[in-house]
Parts: sequence; structure tokens; C-alpha cells
Amino acid sequence: MKTAFIATALIVAAFGAAAQAPAAKPSQPAVCNNCHKPEAGVVAGYFENVAFKSQSIQLGIDANKEIVRFDEKTLKVLDAGAAKQPEFMRDARKGHEVRIAYVEKDGQKWASEIRFKGPVKVAKEDLVDYAFVKKLVDQGTGNAVLIDSRPLPRFQQGTIPGAINVPYPAWDKVFNRLPADKNTLLVFFCQGVTCQMSPLSQRKAIALGYKNTKVYHEGVPEWQTKDYLATRPEFVKEAYLDKDIPAVILDVRSRDESASGHIKGAVGMPPADVKKNLKTFPDPALNAPIIVYDGRGGADSVAVARQLIKAGQKNVQVMEKGLLGWQAAGYAIESGVPALAKVAYAPKPRPGSISVDEFSKLARATPADVLILDVRNQDEANAGMIKGALLIPDEDLLARIKEVPKDKRVIAHCSTGIRAEMAYHKLKDAGYKAGFLNAEIEIAKDGSFKVTAAKQ
Repeated sequence: MKTAFIATALIVAAFGAAAQAPAAKPSQPAVCNNCHKPEAGVVAGYFENVAFKSQSIQLGIDANKEIVRFDEKTLKVLDAGAAKQPEFMRDARKGHEVRIAYVEKDGQKWASEIRFKGPVKVAKEDLVDYAFVKKLVDQGTGNAVLIDSRPLPRFQQGTIPGAINVPYPAWDKVFNRLPADKNTLLVFFCQGVTCQMSPLSQRKAIALGYKNTKVYHEGVPEWQTKDYLATRPEFVKEAYLDKDIPAVILDVRSRDESASGHIKGAVGMPPADVKKNLKTFPDPALNAPIIVYDGRGGADSVAVARQLIKAGQKNVQVMEKGLLGWQAAGYAIESGVPALAKVAYAPKPRPGSISVDEFSKLARATPADVLILDVRNQDEANAGMIKGALLIPDEDLLARIKEVPKDKRVIAHCSTGIRAEMAYHKLKDAGYKAGFLNAEIEIAKDGSFKVTAAKQ
């Protein structure tokens, strides 16, 4: 009986340990699973950052981050199949799709090759351009349907006016949204020339018997630099307000109209006032969502949207049906005229980042339960370190992680925020309560420092 009890206890303990083990990280985004299976020794995702001083690359894989080390002398870099020098990564576009082949060494992934994805091949006769799609939108689609092949969350954040959503990842469940007439012109688009979802959707449609299909290959990335995107009241609420995603909401009705109430957080700016206030809008480099609405989704909101695009903004959305549509959906409005103030926009902080003010306060008088972790290299630290900070270069962090106390909140910093963010993800994965400074910092020999906030 005693032996049986011990055996049972061991089984229960083993089961409990297994149940508490962290889930394995995905090796590629979920959407990629629709096209190909994960490969051993390969991680795929979206290029986020490179740190040459710690020889590290950061990838985004859905909600996860993957840090892969590299050696400049042996790393093979390919862009659309063309060989490049490792320095190419310094200026590579953030969010570009990449695949990294790696080998395991001392518990870390070391890249042997990084491949930046090139354009997906589409037959020339199947392609249409911006002018073609623009004409469809301006004249009315008639016997044609614009089809956004991206997942619903992307569609909610703005699409080409008049498009319907038939997301490729859910094709088998939603292809019945296509028109019954197989002679209808179908124009598929997605997230640009490296995105496979629209070409693959086209193939699926052809297999179903559709006889007139095209692909707008440049898709949303090109469209939004030239014209406005369309959204709906329910999407503004679900994709932005409910998720607390920062956005500029612009009420372009007249003063008299706006006196009846407005969407929470909206800034009042009639069309005649937009030009003189252009400098108050976010830097176009931030790609800030700007959602424009009028009373009924009419000409005023479209005119303002196009004015903002001409001024360089790249993510301007017109809310269909305007405030009337918002109220018809049963959504609350705030009473009175919307604020007539400078447009305010603050990008959502990167996960784990802390404000410059909070970091400065902690670094100048570090509490007993906080550790400032300096992940710069020794030669950088020789010029000056924050008093009381612990120096562990980012490239050595995993090997020396036991030197970092588990009972403290750990705040990492480097010189620009890139290595600090990579260190944060390593600490977080190891179970630490951590954060990082996403900013540039200069530290003097006496430990004093100057911090310059970084753009998101």
C-alpha cells in the first residue's frame, strides 16, 4: 500500500510539474501555418530590431518575441534572394517578414542565415494597379468586388472603401461571402507585395470556378499613402476604443452640429480649420491612426482625410455613416462641443517599457527592491555607469542570469533601448519581474545621466 501511495504521489507530482511547464514558443506566426509547416532549426516572424554590439536579432512572432544571436563573419544575409552584407540589417524595414536558419549553441539560437522575404510571384496578366482600383472605388464597383484577404483585426483597422473581408486564414469558413455569379470580377488585396494572402485567395477562388480574378499586389501599404481607408463605427469601437489603442479621432462637423454631442476623446476641427492646424498632428513617421467623421459619413470627412494624406499622413480612416451611424449602433456620445485643442497622440508603449520619468526617478534613488541592469558592453560602461547598477552585457545575460536577483524588479537599459528590450524579453521568459527603458541615455563618469525619449 505504501509503495502504491508513493507511486501515485510521484505521478501526481510529475503531472503537476508538466502542467506548470511554460508552453513552447511558436516558431512562426499562426497565419503562416496555413501555407507551410514549421521547420526544425528555423524561426520565422517579423523583423523588429538588430543590435550589432550584442550580435542579436529580435523577431516578433504573434504575441511572442524571439532573440537570435549572430556572428557577422559567418551570417548569410539574403534580401529577396540577393546576397547582402550584415550591415543591411541596420536599415531593414521594421515588420519585414524574415526566416532565420539557426543552430543551438550553449542554450542560445545562433543564426546561420537570415532571409528577408521578397515579393510573392503573381502572373503579370493577373495584376491590377492603384489607378485601376481607384477607378473602381470612385465610380462604384458595379459588377466587381474588392476583397480584403487579411484577418479581421487588420480589416477593422481600415480597408479600401467598398471592400468586403474574406480572410485567407479562415477561407474554408467564409468563402461563401463571395458573390454567387462566377463571372463577377474579384480583386484581391492584402498587406503588400510580400504578403501571400491575396495571391493564395485568388487561387482558391479560381479553384471554385471564378473566371475573372485579379490581384492588387501593392495592397493596403500603397493605398494608404495615396488615399483614405474606410472603417465603420463598430470597428472604431472594437479595434480602438475597447482595446485602448491610441488614435486621433477628428470630428469635422460645424460648431453648431457638434454641439449635439461627440465621440469620447474626439477633437473638433471643421474642414476650414484643418490647414492651419496641420502642424499639430502627429509626425507622419509615427503612422498614427487618424479617424475622421462628420455627421453622416459624407464629403466633409473625405475632403479632410485627403487633405491629411496630402500633408503626409499614412493612416487616415473615414468612419462610414458618421456620427449618425455611431448613434444608430447604440454607442454612447459625450455631450457638448468636442475639445478645440491641439491634437494629442501618444503611441502605446512597447510591452515592458517604462517612462523616462519613472526610469529617472528609479535610477536617481533606487529602492531596495529594484535593480538597474546595465546591458551595455564593458567599453561603454567604462565611460560611466549609473550608481548601484549591475553590468551584464546583453550577449552574456543568459549565461549569467543567476547573478540577477529574483526578488527584485529589474529595469534594463542600454544606450538606445534596443538591447534593453531584448534583455527584457530574456528576463521575462526566465520569470523575472522586469521592465526596460526605451530611450537613448548618456551617462557621465560621475554616474549622472541624460535621457532622450525615443520615437516608438
